Amino acid sequence: MFQGSFTALVTPMCDDGRIDDEAFVRFVDWQIAEGSNGIVPVGTTGESPTLSHDEHKHVVEMAVKAARGRVPVMAGAGSNSTAEAIGLARHAEAAGADAVLVVTPYYNKPTQEGLFRHYQAIAESITLPLFIYNIPGRSVIDMSVETMARLAAIKNIVGVKDATANLTRPLQVTRACGKDFIQLSGEDHTALAYLASGGHGCISVTANVAPRLCAEMHAAWSKGDIKAAMRIQQCLVPLHDAMFCESNPGPVKYAASLLGFGANHVRLPLVPVLAASAQRVEAAMREVGLLN
Repeated sequence: MFQGSFTALVTPMCDDGRIDDEAFVRFVDWQIAEGSNGIVPVGTTGESPTLSHDEHKHVVEMAVKAARGRVPVMAGAGSNSTAEAIGLARHAEAAGADAVLVVTPYYNKPTQEGLFRHYQAIAESITLPLFIYNIPGRSVIDMSVETMARLAAIKNIVGVKDATANLTRPLQVTRACGKDFIQLSGEDHTALAYLASGGHGCISVTANVAPRLCAEMHAAWSKGDIKAAMRIQQCLVPLHDAMFCESNPGPVKYAASLLGFGANHVRLPLVPVLAASAQRVEAAMREVGLLN
C-alpha cells in the first residue's frame, strides 16, 4: 500500500493567500490520473508551518474526500509539541486518512529518549499506521538507527520518510528494523539510489509537477527495468535541481501555478521565488516537456 511515488502535495492558494479549494481538488484528481501511488497533504511542502489548525484539518479532509479511496492518503500530523501532534493525528484518523506522517520535533532538540517517547505517545493515541519523518536539515536533530529500531517494535509505527540523503541509512535501517519496515526516500535526487539500497518508494516534491514521470520511474524499477528507471531519473535531474533552487516550496509552488493549480503565492516568512529562479524553473519544465 505504501510504495512507489507519493506526492508531497503543495497547498494551492489564491492571490490573497486563502486556500484554493477548487484547485486543490483538481490537483488531487490530476495527481491520481497521472499515476501517483499516494498523496501526502499538509507536510512541509504543503506549508503546514503557516496553516492554522483549522486550515490543516480542512486540507486533510479535502484530500481524503478527493482521493475517494483510489490511492492512500498519508496526512501530515507533526509538531514540536507532542500534545499538538496527537491532536492532528487523531483528527487525520477521524477524517479517514490511511496513515500519518510525523516529523521529528523541530527547535526543541529532544534527546533520542525524547524522540522515542514522542513517537510512542502519538502511536498509542491512534490505530493508523505512523511514518517517522526524519529530516535533520530542517529539524536539526537526526533520529538514530537504534531509536528507529526501538520504535519499529511498536505495532503501528510502520516506516520512515528518510530525508537524510545518506544512502547507507536504508541499509542500516533494514538490518535494525527488518525488511517489512517501509522506507520512503524524502530526497528526489537520490530516490533511485535509495531504492537500490533497499527503499520502497519516495515522498516527492518534484512529483507535484511531474507525477507521471516519477510514477513511471518507480514502476520501471519494480518491474526490473533498471535502464528505463535510470533514463527517467536522468531526465528529471534538471527539474529536481530547479525545485530546490530556493527554499521549498517556493519553486514548486511557482511551477504548480504555471500548470494552473493555484496562484504563485506562499505565506510569509517565505516569499515568491526571484525572477532568476522563476526562469530556471520554467526552463527545466520545458526541458522535461511539462511546458510547451
